[in-house]
Amino acid sequence: MTMRARLRDILIIREKGGMRFELRVPSLDVYGGECLAVLGSSGCGKSTLLDVLALALKPCRAGRFLLYDEGGESDVPALSGAGLARLRGRHMGYVLQSGGLLSFLTVRDNILLPGKLQGMGVEFLEKRLDRLASRLGIAEHLGKKPQHLSGGQRQRVAIARALIHGPAMVLADEPTAAVDHKNAGEICAVFKEMVCESGAAL
Repeated sequence: MTMRARLRDILIIREKGGMRFELRVPSLDVYGGECLAVLGSSGCGKSTLLDVLALALKPCRAGRFLLYDEGGESDVPALSGAGLARLRGRHMGYVLQSGGLLSFLTVRDNILLPGKLQGMGVEFLEKRLDRLASRLGIAEHLGKKPQHLSGGQRQRVAIARALIHGPAMVLADEPTAAVDHKNAGEICAVFKEMVCESGAAL
């Protein structure tokens, strides 16, 4: 599955503690199979842009925000909350800076959750789980809760969860911020390789 995103004249405004923050995106195109990096100083809006691409945050203004998939064209600003949730659940994988794992679920159930929410078959999901867990080196931790893992192991679990349902677009917000340099390099290499093999945009 591939997806393309086209953003034109995007404006996001956030206000906090009497401070006003504006993020403007004049033009951005994201194509299936390509790998993009967003660089900038802390607080410049990198996470905000990822939230917009992940359909978790609606822009205040959008000249054009279109997603193209096998079903055709979707005009994102015109979609209802339910429509956004359907697109997000089907096409997006998101590795959060904090990992975002649910402490009351095992590693196995955390990873399987996006696929189950999409109604995917158990046998298909279990095969994908086995493959992802093996590639990411977390197979022996599937029965544990996230709080019993190291920072690097939790990030590997978060990556597996983001990939389990075969998303067309994978977003990662500083996915190795909580791990040491050596582990960060290893995790990034495996992550990028797995996404590229799938044909998704990263």
